[in-house]
Amino acid sequence: MRNWIQGLTSPTFRSKVFLSSFICIGIPVLLSLSIYHYLTRDAVEEQAMQNATKELDLTEENISRVLDNMLNTTNFVQNDSALNTILKDKSKLPLSMWDDQSYHAYLGDRQVRRTMENITLLGEKSYVTILLSNGKYYTNYSTAQYNPNALYQKQWFQKLQSLNGFESNWSSVEETVLSYERVTSPYQISVGRTLRDSNQEIYGYVVVTLLENKIRKILENQKQSEEIMLINKNHEILSSKDRTRIGDKISYSGSIHFDKRSQIMQGENQKYVVATKELTFNDWQLVSIIPYKAATSNIHTIFSKVFLLLAISFAVFFVILAYLMNRITKPLRYLDKVVRKVQKGDLTVRAEVNSRDEIGEFSQSFNQMLDQINDKIDEINHTQKRKRKAELAMLQAQINPHFLFNVLNSIRMKVFQFGDRESADMIQSLSKLLRWTISHHEDFITFVDEVSLVKDYVNVMNMRQKHKVELVVDVTSEAYQQCVPRFLLQPLIENSIIHAFNQGPGVIIVRAKTYDDRLEINVIDNGQGMKQEQMERLNRALDSKAVSRQSNQSFLNIGIKNVYERLKLSYRKTSPIKIASEDGEGTTITIQIPLGGEQGVQGDVG
Repeated sequence: MRNWIQGLTSPTFRSKVFLSSFICIGIPVLLSLSIYHYLTRDAVEEQAMQNATKELDLTEENISRVLDNMLNTTNFVQNDSALNTILKDKSKLPLSMWDDQSYHAYLGDRQVRRTMENITLLGEKSYVTILLSNGKYYTNYSTAQYNPNALYQKQWFQKLQSLNGFESNWSSVEETVLSYERVTSPYQISVGRTLRDSNQEIYGYVVVTLLENKIRKILENQKQSEEIMLINKNHEILSSKDRTRIGDKISYSGSIHFDKRSQIMQGENQKYVVATKELTFNDWQLVSIIPYKAATSNIHTIFSKVFLLLAISFAVFFVILAYLMNRITKPLRYLDKVVRKVQKGDLTVRAEVNSRDEIGEFSQSFNQMLDQINDKIDEINHTQKRKRKAELAMLQAQINPHFLFNVLNSIRMKVFQFGDRESADMIQSLSKLLRWTISHHEDFITFVDEVSLVKDYVNVMNMRQKHKVELVVDVTSEAYQQCVPRFLLQPLIENSIIHAFNQGPGVIIVRAKTYDDRLEINVIDNGQGMKQEQMERLNRALDSKAVSRQSNQSFLNIGIKNVYERLKLSYRKTSPIKIASEDGEGTTITIQIPLGGEQGVQGDVG
């Protein structure tokens, strides 16, 4: 026993899992047994209210079906064209002329009565009254004991005049006017609607009356313990299983929230489950009141059985848990030994767990991690070697250009001392050009630096060839301050020297000017130019998405297409270079760049 307790309190994974299982499952179950009624009260109440709501919904469907039949009767009378034609004609006749009507008029009366009898054959028995504006009326019942014109005195009937043609008004519950029906149903419910002509003038009324016992029969189908009532907006009972309560106010009206579908109400001696359901076509409501004990009896029986099953399952659970815990944690204990070896620095050990569960996956992941660690160690060692080589190469790259520049400057000074100023200037231009090519890594430079670079390039090219090329610069001070991509002009100048002049003499003009939102650069030569179709083909090639990039990025091989690609990537323009040329008249290359230097580039890309 002592060893078992020590096992639970020892910091092993198995004891922690077992203890955690007991805490997470055992304690909540023990607490649920002791406070069962408290924990299940809300669930029981919710289920009881749901059951009451569902039963009330079924009752509402049956009652709505009966009341819908009454509305359908009024709809038929109001919408039947043949019937309305007869009724309109009848409403225009004075009462004094009714006895002198022709045989045709007699047939009309008979058709009205036959129609009224036919529309009440289906569904519940109802009584139909049609009142015309001249005092004439039609009914499907005997009027020996009741004059239908008495409806004009009813308060609910008088409200019909203020309604639209398709609106209906329902009466409250009232005493049955037909004496021979009072034995089975002392009360009745009516609905009325106006009959209007094409000018919306009222020429009559239709009233459909239903005996209250038709609704009471539906309510009596509910449980004996359930008190169910049909009430109006004033909470007066229109129909109930107890017909003696019809016309009275509903009990507990001050305690019931009629805007809630279901609720628990505290009565004088006990609690009740109350459900309400509004009817869709008037302001009536169905109210169901069930004693709480009766509503929850079935639910309590179910919960008692669940309680017993839960207690048995809990006892069996701990027996099985103790057995499974030992088997489940066995691979974990093995993994613990492997991890301890890795902690000591042995990265060659591997976990041999072949199960297909999470522990097996963890074992495989652990082995993969060890393999990755070994690979990373090898990669780091290899990277360190390459890094040392790269540092040495970078040091050499830093030394070699500076050594070359120093040698060129020394040669320039020697040449200058011997009085050969032209050669000294050429060496200086070459040195500056090489410095821009090798040492500078900026993507953008000021236009004044770009022009200086081009001047040095032209000086070097003039040194190589027999015929000289004259470079004319016409740039505004504002344009000099703008930033442009490095080596923007050099490929264009090179293109003019090689292709336009064919290494002969010529003049190249570099003109630049700023406008409101752009820097416009023109490179103009007086070379041989090109034919119209050749110029158009070159412009199309620049516009094409298939423009290839040069693999060699030296200043001698960049080319005009590379300039196009760099402008397109930098400024997102569809055609940043335009070429205009005439055969024998020279060539003009125009470039437009957004103002703002590198900031302008970022803004344009955005």
